Amino acid sequence: MHRRGVGAGAIAKKKLAEAKYKERGTVLAEDQLAQMSKQLDMFKTNLEEFASKHKQEIRKNPEFRVQFQDMCATIGVDPLASGKGFWSEMLGVGDFYYELGVQIIEVCLALKHRNGGLITLEELHQQVLKGRGKFAQDVSQDDLIRAIKKLKALGTGFGIIPVGGTYLIQSVPAELNMDHTVVLQLAEKNGYVTVSDIKARLKWETERARQVLEHLLKEGLAWLDLQAPGEAHYWLPALFTDLYSQEITAEEAREALP
Repeated sequence: MHRRGVGAGAIAKKKLAEAKYKERGTVLAEDQLAQMSKQLDMFKTNLEEFASKHKQEIRKNPEFRVQFQDMCATIGVDPLASGKGFWSEMLGVGDFYYELGVQIIEVCLALKHRNGGLITLEELHQQVLKGRGKFAQDVSQDDLIRAIKKLKALGTGFGIIPVGGTYLIQSVPAELNMDHTVVLQLAEKNGYVTVSDIKARLKWETERARQVLEHLLKEGLAWLDLQAPGEAHYWLPALFTDLYSQEITAEEAREALP
């Protein structure tokens, strides 16, 4: 008994049905896209109204500013993307982060002879606040990180290195790979590290540890103490808080600029 083949009519009918399903799917996708676009426009409009209503609080309150930045991020709006336009005119955030970036550069350059171009986020925050004075707009650590990311995008040599529960801010264009970062993290507790520490904690060979430490010395990010008991200590001045016992003012920071 022969099996009947599928007729040309059935094939045509099947293709027609598939075309209709595809067309219907395209229409639904277009409708969904239009609805999403409409919702996004509504969100942006509401966000602009919110910003207009609370602009003073956004400017003055660091915590409120962080929450506002997060709200913007959820719908793909970056108030810092341009120095012109609605957000800059309404909130002045472009000028705020530009001025903050200049202050960060001033502090980092003024302290470079002490720390070699690495500074903890906490120390940077303290020095920036000190330079701004009592009556200036308050600044949070989140504000500093956002300003530094903008500096980093300009290729100025700035970078952010996670170390334990905080960050080290790099203000010199030194090449630091993962090995260097791990050693910086290891030195966080005591402010220094030794070859033996690295070998014991990271299970590295001696040569690998020495290469990393020699690079940090070459870049001016570490100091070598040959008189330390036991073996040579490699101090990371950015983590050695005793080095910051002297106060530095905004005037001193500017005088230290080349």
